[in-house]
Amino acid sequence: MEPRDDAGAEREGGRPRDPAAGASPSEAAGTAGAGSSSASASSASGVSGGAPGAEPVASAPTDPGAPASGASSGVPSGASSGPPSGQSGPSGPAGEAPGVAAPPDSPETTRRVDTAEAARGDAPQPRHPGFDPRGGAGPTGRVAGPPSDRAPVAGRFTTPGRGASAPAGGPNGGPYDLSSAQLLRPSKRPPQTGWRRALFVGTGGLVNPGESQGDAERRELIARVNQPLHGCYKIAMLSLKGGVGKTTMTTTLGSTFASLRGDRVIAVDANPDRGTLSQKIPLETTATVRHLLRDADRVRRYSDVRAYTSQGPSRLEILASEQDPAVSEAFSEVDYRRTVTLLEHFYNVVLTDCGTGLMHSAMKGVLDVADSLLIVSSASIDGARSASATLDWLDAHGYRDLVSRSVAVINYVRRSSGNVDLDRVSDHFAARCRAVVRLPFDPHLEEGAEIELDKLASRTRAALLELAATVADDFGRAGSRVRRPVLPR
Repeated sequence: MEPRDDAGAEREGGRPRDPAAGASPSEAAGTAGAGSSSASASSASGVSGGAPGAEPVASAPTDPGAPASGASSGVPSGASSGPPSGQSGPSGPAGEAPGVAAPPDSPETTRRVDTAEAARGDAPQPRHPGFDPRGGAGPTGRVAGPPSDRAPVAGRFTTPGRGASAPAGGPNGGPYDLSSAQLLRPSKRPPQTGWRRALFVGTGGLVNPGESQGDAERRELIARVNQPLHGCYKIAMLSLKGGVGKTTMTTTLGSTFASLRGDRVIAVDANPDRGTLSQKIPLETTATVRHLLRDADRVRRYSDVRAYTSQGPSRLEILASEQDPAVSEAFSEVDYRRTVTLLEHFYNVVLTDCGTGLMHSAMKGVLDVADSLLIVSSASIDGARSASATLDWLDAHGYRDLVSRSVAVINYVRRSSGNVDLDRVSDHFAARCRAVVRLPFDPHLEEGAEIELDKLASRTRAALLELAATVADDFGRAGSRVRRPVLPR
C-alpha cells in the first residue's frame, strides 16, 4: 500500500503526526471533534507528554487496537486536559472545548507555530512569560516594553504621574503651579540693622533672628515708593517765603526717588532769581534750560537730552536755569510748557523748583501741568503763615483740586522746637492737604553744599523715605487731573 500522509494516518490509525511537520493543535482539535477520541488522546500525549522545554521526538506507529497513550498518563479517555470549569486555560477561556493542550513554551514550539500555521491565521498566540497582548512582540520574538499609557514605577529618582487623568491646575494652585510661593520653603528675611544683623553676619547666616519691626516698616515704605507709574508724574515745590529749604527739599526728594526706583527722575530749576538747584549735585555741564529749548528740534533720544543735564550719585538729573536774572526773567509760561512737554517723553518723574513769586509768568504753566504740590514750610510761625497763605492763594485762583492733592512738609524740625506747638501746625495743614510730613534738622543739609544721601542722619533718611512713599501713593492718579485750557495771548 502507498504511504499515506500524516493527516490520513491520524484519521485512520490514530498515529500521531510528526512534530517536525508542524502539527497544528487546531487541526488535531478538528479531528477529535469528528469522533476519534483515541486520536485526541494520542495527539495530546504526543504534544504535551514531554517535559516542558524538551525537544519533541517523532512517535512510532501504534497499533490501532492498543490503548490510548492518554490512559497511561492518568487522564481518562476523552477528558479535556484544560483547567477546571470556570477558569481560563492556555488554549482559551472556560466554556470552550479544546481538543489539545496548549503548546509548551519552548523556542521550537514558537518556531513551528510561526513557520507552519501562523501564516494561515488559525494558530492561537503562544503565551510566553511576560507576554502582553496589548504591547505585542518585536520582530525578533522579544517581548515589547509596556504601553505608553502606563505610569512609571516609583523609585529613588522617579515619581509616578497621573497622566491625562490629572486635574488641570490653575495659577493659584494645582499640580501645574510652579510659582515661587509653592516651590520655595518659607524662610525668615535676613535682618538689615541692629544686633540682629550683627548676629546674622557673625554666625555666617546660621542664626537668623529675622528682621526687626523697623526693617519691616522700611521694606513696606520702599514697596510704596516703587508703586507702578504710568506716564509722567509732575511735582511742583511751592512756598511764598524764601529760606525754608524748598531747593533742598527738591534735591533730597528727587534723590530718594531716583535711588529707589528704576525710573528716570529729573528736577527742573524754574526759579527766576538765580536758582541754586544746580549747586546741589556735581556739575557736569554748563548747559541750561534755555539751551535745551534752543535745540529742541534736534532732540530725538534720551542721550540727546542727557547732554544738557547733570547727574548726581543718586541718579537724579538736574536741568539748571540761567544764572543771569535778566535772562531768566524771559522764561515764560510757554517756555515752561515746551520744556515739560519735551521732558515727559524721556522721564517718569519731573520735579519743579519754583520761585517765591506766584505771579511769575511761568507759574501759571507750572500749576496747570502739575499732578501734585509740595507746600514747604519751616518750623517757625512765619514759615507756617507763609505756607498757609500759599494755599489761600491757590484756592482763590481756581486750584482747589490741586490743593487737595498736595502734601505739606514742615522742614528743619529740631528736637526742641521751642514754644511752637508743631502738633497744632500739623493739624492745620492736615485739614487742608492730603498729608503732612515732618523732616528733622540735619547738619549735612545745613551746610548748603552738594547733597549726598549717605551723609544724612538715619532719622532724616527715614523721614525722606516716608515723604517719598506718601507722594507715591498718588502715582495711580497720574494724568487724571483736569487741565485748565491754555488761553491765547
